[in-house]
Amino acid sequence: QVQLVESGGGLVQAGGSLRISCAASGLTFSSYAMGWFRQAPGKEREFVAAISWGGAAIYYADSVKGRFTISRDNAKNTVYLRMNSLKPEDTAVYYCAAGRYLRATPDYNYWGQGTQVTVSS
Repeated sequence: QVQLVESGGGLVQAGGSLRISCAASGLTFSSYAMGWFRQAPGKEREFVAAISWGGAAIYYADSVKGRFTISRDNAKNTVYLRMNSLKPEDTAVYYCAAGRYLRATPDYNYWGQGTQVTVSS
């Protein structure tokens, strides 16, 4: 079965950096677009970033553009999200997702369980 396992979340001070990872198994990783979404308490899940199967196309939410970088290593079946200049409003559970098509909407086939990122002020 398909599994997406996020890791690397934690507590960081405002202005700091963090890299979270998502390891995939049970699917042909290089055939899937990958996305990162986040959900803060009391808010809807929102799009953060997405990358095409080969990495040629990348989307970012305006709120993270210039601060976050999505990347993937198809040899390791892993997608990464490097987060710099973190702000308290970036605090959320971060989810990775895999889908056949590159989208900025939650129309992905598979989802991970999430990793908590907390940014203190």
